[in-house]
Amino acid sequence: MTTIDGETTHTGQPTQPGESAQTERVEEFKREIADMRLRDPSTSRERLLLRGGVLLMVVGVGFAVASYFISHNTTDAALQRDMAVNGLIGVSLTVVGAAVFVRYSIAQFMRFWLARLSYEQQHQTDRLIESLKR
Repeated sequence: MTTIDGETTHTGQPTQPGESAQTERVEEFKREIADMRLRDPSTSRERLLLRGGVLLMVVGVGFAVASYFISHNTTDAALQRDMAVNGLIGVSLTVVGAAVFVRYSIAQFMRFWLARLSYEQQHQTDRLIESLKR
């Protein structure tokens, strides 16, 4: 690690003219995010609901398949009707689980996308301002 005109580089190479402004902007972006007090998605309720959606899908499929086999291995009409209803409940659980999974998967992706978009737009604005100053 070397120091050149007060700027530290990890590669030992001289810093580029816009590099200090860029690292300064990255640090400012990190401070702004910290000031927003956003919760960490990996420890939040959203992660639990994402896993719950997967669990509902698996349980729903298992419930529907078990109901199918039970209804086809009996001659009792009442039990067959009960298992048909249970099979529909299993399909419903699967659909609800899939909806919950998709919702929280998209939320996770969109959060990342929004942060990246914000950073890229700010970086582009900084480059534009720097080019206008020349």
